[in-house]
This record gives sequence, structure tokens and C-alpha cells, in this order.
Amino acid sequence: MSATTPRAEATRARLFEAAIAAFAEKGFHGTTTRDIAAAAGMSPAALYVHHKSKEELLHLISRAGHEQTLAVVRDAIAGASDPVERLRAVVRAFAVHHARGNTQARIINDELSALGPEHAEEIRLLRRTISDELRHLVDTGVASGQFTVTNPRMTAVALLSLGIDIARWYREEGEWTPDEIGEHYADLATRLVGAR
Repeated sequence: MSATTPRAEATRARLFEAAIAAFAEKGFHGTTTRDIAAAAGMSPAALYVHHKSKEELLHLISRAGHEQTLAVVRDAIAGASDPVERLRAVVRAFAVHHARGNTQARIINDELSALGPEHAEEIRLLRRTISDELRHLVDTGVASGQFTVTNPRMTAVALLSLGIDIARWYREEGEWTPDEIGEHYADLATRLVGAR
């Protein structure tokens, strides 16, 4: 059976989701391949038919999450023409994305050091691309005179950090919805850049 058959893809998806659940519960180092297989309703040997290791699963989870985040940021930027509205759209979408996907985002950010060197470098490049998108947006706002910050690079890092941190504290049963958080963070972002 080819690894690209619908059945194989369904199995890989089950293992992917099971790994997210297991890593969220026990952390990467506390999770065994047996835990992941059991959460997927499979034998431990089944995991190795589809993945080389649990590190490979962490890499796939991390890559998928970062690729989704980059798409969220680029889509938000493309949806507005004014630097202030672009910033609001990006920060709103970034915050909502991290609230709705808080479990996966928490794993991605907390377990980066568990990635092997090659996988870690790939993820570093994706993170740099996301950061560059936001930094370019802040630079554009400063150049147009609409943002009044003295250090656009540090400001972009601060804006990203605000959104990333949502994954650490957000819970579905909490006081605020993802959309409420996104709107409030968009307001915070405009104040942070000194938007005119």
C-alpha cells in the first residue's frame, strides 16, 4: 500500500492529532510513541509505518502550524491597503489564530528545542519570514508617517509576542472569545505603534 493512499493519509492525520493531544498532556519529552499510538487507537508499531520518530511528528506539527500562521498574516496584509488597517487586520487575525489553535500553538512554541538541527533550521526560517512580514508592515507605517515608533524591529517583535502568548493563557471556557481578544489586541497594536 502506497503512503499516499487515502487510508494512509487518514492514518497519518489520526497520528498527527494524537501527537498533538499527547504532547499537550505530557510534553514532548514525557510522551512516548506508545502514548501517541494509543491515543490514535493503534499499535506502537503502526506509528513507525508512517513516521520515523516522534520528533518527525513534532516537526510536522510545527511546520503545519507555522505555515498556517504565515498564511494568516499574508492574507490579512493582502486584505487592506492602509498601514493602520493592515496592522489591525494582521494583529486581529494573529490573535484569533492563536486563541483558536491554542493547543497546537503552545506545543509549537514550548517544544522548539526538541527539534533536530535540520528541522529546527526549517522552522527558524519560517518564523523569520513571519517576523519579516510584520516588521515590513511596521516599517511601512513609519515611512508613511502613520506610525510613530523609534524602533520598528523591536515593535514588531513585541506585537508578535503579544499574539503568541495568547496560546499560553487562553482557554475556551474563559471570559473572552477569540474575536473579542482579536479586536482588543488590534486596538492595543494601534496604540503600541503610535498610529495617527
